Amino acid sequence: MIEVYNAQDADAYVTFMTDDACEAGYRGAVLREGKEGVRSGLKAMFAQFPQNRADIIAGWCLGETVVLHEKVERAPDGDKFEVMSIYSFEGDKVSRVEFIR
Repeated sequence: MIEVYNAQDADAYVTFMTDDACEAGYRGAVLREGKEGVRSGLKAMFAQFPQNRADIIAGWCLGETVVLHEKVERAPDGDKFEVMSIYSFEGDKVSRVEFIR
């Protein structure tokens, strides 16, 4: 998923998700709802930040949950921040992603 995210391919990114998947703040409000909401949200973000990329610092997997510590860079000389991304799976598809920033 990170590879296609860094290629800014929102269409490929959502193929890894369930139809009703969402992205949300940790234990908070949903930011992007459903595959189409994730796709359109990512396309808008990639248009705003055409050099956006995420690098995995560390990752953990337990059952159907994957937690990634990521470094996100909006542009080479732009905003940089770290985030914990919690991916919940249903089978081999992501059903929810929550971000701690």
